[in-house]
Amino acid sequence: MIIIFVLILVGVYLYKSKHLSNEASRQLSWLIVNITNPITLLCAALSEEQKVGAKEVGLALVCFGVMYAILIPLAYLIPMLLGVDRGRRYAYHMLAIFGNVGFIGIPFASAVLGTSSLIFVSLCGLTFNMIFYTYGIIIFQKEAARQNPDRETTVDHSLKNMINSGTIFAIITVVVYLSDLKVPDMVKSTFTYIGNCTTFMSMVVLGVSVAQIVPREVFTRWRLYVFVLIRQILVPIMLIFILRPFIRNELLLSTVAVMSAMPAANLPLMTAKQYGVKEDMISAGIILTTLTSIITIPIVMSFL
Repeated sequence: MIIIFVLILVGVYLYKSKHLSNEASRQLSWLIVNITNPITLLCAALSEEQKVGAKEVGLALVCFGVMYAILIPLAYLIPMLLGVDRGRRYAYHMLAIFGNVGFIGIPFASAVLGTSSLIFVSLCGLTFNMIFYTYGIIIFQKEAARQNPDRETTVDHSLKNMINSGTIFAIITVVVYLSDLKVPDMVKSTFTYIGNCTTFMSMVVLGVSVAQIVPREVFTRWRLYVFVLIRQILVPIMLIFILRPFIRNELLLSTVAVMSAMPAANLPLMTAKQYGVKEDMISAGIILTTLTSIITIPIVMSFL
C-alpha cells in the first residue's frame, strides 16, 4: 500500500507541475479501461502457473454472488442508520455496492496477491458489470426522473446494457483460462509488456483526481467517515468469517476479501454525469474511500 501511495503521489506531482492535464488523464483512463486492464487479465489466463479447475471458478462466482447479496441490502441499511436525507441515499447505494474492482482492483490484486488471483478478479468484474448495468442503471434512471421531472427519462431494463468491454473481456478471460489456450511466446511477451503498464498508469490517473480535490468538501462530511468504517472494514471482515468455513482455497478467500474492501468505483460518478444526477456526494465518497483504503485494506488483510 505504501508503494501504491507513492505511485499516486507521482500522479499528484505530474498534475500540479502541469506535466499531465485533465485531458491527458482522461485519455490514459480510456487506455487503461479498454486496453491494459483487459490484457492484464488475459496475461493471467495465458500464464504457465498452476491453474484452478472449473469447480473453483464456479465457487468463485458463488462467492462474489454472496458478496453482492450482502452489499445490496446493506446499501439501503447504512444510509438509514446514518440519517442520510432520502434525496441523497442513492449516492450511498452506489458507494456501498460498487467497489473499484477493475481500475484499482486488477493492478492491486496483481501486485499484492499475484497474477494467479486475476482469474477470480475477472469473475468479480463480470458479476459487477451484470449488477451495475441492470440494477445500478435502473437506480440512476429513476433518480434522474425524480431530480429532473421536466426531462423525459426512460427506465431501460434491457439486458443489452450488460454488453460492454468489461463484460466481454471478462468472459474471454474465463474461456481462455478454462480452455488452457496456448499462444506463441512472442504474443505472450507482447501482452505482458502492455499489461505491466497498468498499475503505474492507473495510480497516476488516480493521483490526478486526488490533486484536484477540495478538502473542505471531502473531509468535513462526518457520515462518510462512519461509512468507511462500516463498508471498508467491518463488511469485508464479516464476509471473511462468513466464507472461511466453506472455502479451502486461500487465494480465492483473499481475493474476495480484497475485492470487497476496494474503494468506491468511478463508474457511478461517470453515469451520474451522463444522467444529469447530482454527483457531489458520490465524488466525495470516491476520493475519501480511495485515500483511506491505504489504511483499511491492510486492516482487512490482517484477518486473513
